[in-house]
Amino acid sequence: MTNAVVIKDLEWKYEHTTQFALRGINLEIPENTFLGIVGANEQGKTTLINSICGLIPHSFNGVYRGSVEIYGSPVLKMSGLEIATQVGLVFADPEAQFTAMTVEEELVFGLENTGYDLGKIKERLDWAVGVTMIGDLLDKSPYDISGGQKQRMAIACVLAMNPPIIIMDEPTSMIDPLGKQFIFDILRKLKDAGDRTIIVVEHNIEQLAPLADQLLLMQDGQIARMAPPAHFFDDLPNIVGSGVYPPEVTSFAYWLKQSGYVPPEQVLPNRFDEGVTLMQDALRNARDNR
Repeated sequence: MTNAVVIKDLEWKYEHTTQFALRGINLEIPENTFLGIVGANEQGKTTLINSICGLIPHSFNGVYRGSVEIYGSPVLKMSGLEIATQVGLVFADPEAQFTAMTVEEELVFGLENTGYDLGKIKERLDWAVGVTMIGDLLDKSPYDISGGQKQRMAIACVLAMNPPIIIMDEPTSMIDPLGKQFIFDILRKLKDAGDRTIIVVEHNIEQLAPLADQLLLMQDGQIARMAPPAHFFDDLPNIVGSGVYPPEVTSFAYWLKQSGYVPPEQVLPNRFDEGVTLMQDALRNARDNR
């Protein structure tokens, strides 16, 4: 399988700081997979994705060691335009990306500046609007819509450019519960399409875990753990100790396993329906063994 991103021995220290924000990062992200990045605040999550999308080192001063490659090309040697055609970044604060007076103008801004013809621009616009469900917002000002709508618009702007790699930095951190659900619905559509590499930094592990192919835990600027969701929480006490809280169904299943109600080899669920099935099996076994 082709790797979309390869990171080797990456280290980064911001200017005027004494500690490295990233230390010895080695990571391969296969194309068309979904990577969820979790961890407590100030552990290096945003710094890691900024290194993948080229903001580090191109837009920050500091000490850079090691390498980041996008489809075999070193980010250090790529131009901003080259990176933009390969990687799209959605910030936690969507307003940081706004430049136009209407939602529609914002959506086509990147396409017009890249030189696409009108037919292609309309095709890309219609597709991105459909995926993000913002068709009723096109004539509105980006500054007059809700927080969740702003975030969906920011995602649509990235999708319109059609990069093979999409990165989102805590896309649900500044919006209400309904807005969060819309974002995860979009992520589910993108995951089901299977034609993009998706990297998401997110604290809402309850909804992130069922979507991710791999979960990565950042701690003290290093990768502390990386595994598929089915096994990421096997060492649950240490995960919780790092400031990451697993899905409630996973915590309950871990308690069932530790208490002997389910076999030691039982894979911990991260979806509610899986937890219900596990609980039913545990009750049935307890009844049969009385």
